[in-house]
Amino acid sequence: MAPGTVDPGEDEAAETLEGEIGPTGRPRRHVPEPPLVDSHGPATVLAICNQKGGVGKTTSTINLGAALAECGRRVLLVDFDPQGALSVGLGVQPHQLDTTIYNVIMERAVGVRDVVMKTPAEGMHLLPSNIDLSAAEVQLVAEVGREQTLARVLRPVISEYDYILVDCQPSLGLLTVNALAAADGVLIPLECEFFSLRGVALLIDTIEKVRERLNPKLEITGILATMFDPRTLHSREVMARVVEAFGDIVFDTVINRTVRFPETTVAGEPITRWAPRSAGAKAYRALAREVIAR
Repeated sequence: MAPGTVDPGEDEAAETLEGEIGPTGRPRRHVPEPPLVDSHGPATVLAICNQKGGVGKTTSTINLGAALAECGRRVLLVDFDPQGALSVGLGVQPHQLDTTIYNVIMERAVGVRDVVMKTPAEGMHLLPSNIDLSAAEVQLVAEVGREQTLARVLRPVISEYDYILVDCQPSLGLLTVNALAAADGVLIPLECEFFSLRGVALLIDTIEKVRERLNPKLEITGILATMFDPRTLHSREVMARVVEAFGDIVFDTVINRTVRFPETTVAGEPITRWAPRSAGAKAYRALAREVIAR
């Protein structure tokens, strides 16, 4: 199917109205239109983080980034997972790259600007990664200030972007701690499934330790419910428990399960470009508005 066409099997998203009951089970809050910007920077750094794999971290990083770029923001996506899924999802073949974020971290002669790449979405750039990054975790152990390495690496380009989104690996190791130490906020994608809920307590414990010891400005920007299936009782029960446990930090936007997201990965494009009128694209645009408002 060509980019931009709508699958007749997928309904277009209905317009959502402020005050109506949303999928979170509470009334939708007012989200103002994003203000226009006439200059860029300094960037808000958001770590997209959950130690459980397969919860939609990479999908959310790509599509939130593209939706923020549509709002006129300059965005840098940082692939901070040795599996390189974020790079693959934007049409890059990680094993063919000569330089990646690993070289920026480990080699003083390589700067961020030497490695940053353009992406299919205008205004959105990528700092790619590949399996080399797994060696950094071992090599950094002996370094002084090892938890602050990513913050140091990103410092030269903070003034050039409005948002820097860091796609973390599914673990709470040194790379993830680096991302949390560099971030202003954490966005937690949470699959609407019971076992996901149990893991979040561990992540929040790690976030609090990083806040105490490394990065006092770190906040939880929000919890994003992903892979929600409104037809199943299980999804709805988990959603109710998430809202009960975390309250207002749960975004009103909810990402439903859809066949669209695997398609966009194969296409190497964000859903906002591949299927711009789909429910998934509209959900990430709504999320971008919420992120800007927060």
